[in-house]
Amino acid sequence: MYLLIILALVIAYAVYIYNGLVKARQMAEEAWSGIDVQLKRRADLIPNLIETVKGYAAHEKDTLEKVVELRNRAQAIPAGDVAGRAEAEGMLSQALGRLFALAEAYPDLKANQNFAELQRSLETIEGEIQMSRRYYNGAARDLNVKVESFPSNLVAGKFGFEKREYFEIADDADRAVPAVKF
Repeated sequence: MYLLIILALVIAYAVYIYNGLVKARQMAEEAWSGIDVQLKRRADLIPNLIETVKGYAAHEKDTLEKVVELRNRAQAIPAGDVAGRAEAEGMLSQALGRLFALAEAYPDLKANQNFAELQRSLETIEGEIQMSRRYYNGAARDLNVKVESFPSNLVAGKFGFEKREYFEIADDADRAVPAVKF
């Protein structure tokens, strides 16, 4: 009789741990979705930005092409490749910074209303990406703690729960948000 009670308690505790792991995994997936949405918004803004700059800085073709190339590369990375996406997005942020630096050489571009609106939109999106990144990294941390901690690591291993990568930028130069104020 006591053995059955102990067995029932062990099973109930395992179910509790399993449900906690499922919740943590879902939170990490939801958080990644939030990052993905913000990165998509930024990627959708870039063609408008490029078209606006093209009219004023036609001879800056290399910079414009590099931004488009990096945008396309970032969009092509599979959803599960967190480290690859972080690296590509960091390079894109650097290229956008160079693009906005061009505006200093073109006063008419700097004064263009459409360009100013695009700058403000990008600045807002960059802030939202940063918030989404923090939320995702927190959710990934919570899942990783559960996957590695005893006794939940026993349940995690048994049911295939895996650690999540953090959305980090490896190069310190990539950490800088593009300067969009003039």
